Amino acid sequence: MTPKNLTSAAAVFLLLLVVCSATSTGPRTHHHHHRRLPCKRMIFYFHDILYNGHNSENATATIVGAPAWGNTTILAGKNHFGNVVVFDDPITLDNNLHSPPVGRAQGFYLYDKKDIFTAWLGFSFVFNSTDHKGTINFAGADPLMNKTRDISVIGGTGDFFMTRGMATLSTDAFEGEVYFRLRADIRLYECW
Repeated sequence: MTPKNLTSAAAVFLLLLVVCSATSTGPRTHHHHHRRLPCKRMIFYFHDILYNGHNSENATATIVGAPAWGNTTILAGKNHFGNVVVFDDPITLDNNLHSPPVGRAQGFYLYDKKDIFTAWLGFSFVFNSTDHKGTINFAGADPLMNKTRDISVIGGTGDFFMTRGMATLSTDAFEGEVYFRLRADIRLYECW
């Protein structure tokens, strides 16, 4: 065989090898991912009143960490970058701050970007009512400028033992940098 014929034969052999290996992997199965329905869905509102140096009677949140250029009674400029806030907010079934609370939202949020208004959340809903007992734990990024944002439900206790799912947060109201109300649409996909 001439070198030209040998090269052509090698190319044809490689092409056949590739075609055969692609078709010999067995029957192709198409996986259809069925969208699972949540085993439980709940909607709550939590109300955050940030301490500003004058509202200690009503405050449910306070700045516990500030960047070098900031202080702990006024959120820092630059999209509040570097501020860490701890909160113990009332949870209600509707968007009225004066409705009877069904639990507390307890945790923290930290502002984690200088160029975009965003935060990272880690908190629990703590329930001790006739309807619910136990906790639901949440964690995730909160890009505040988005109309809705999803964070993970990473576990729970009591009625929500080892639960998993997601919560869609939306800012329902805000008054300057002192008060905001979040709507939490919680969908649980693992319920025990």
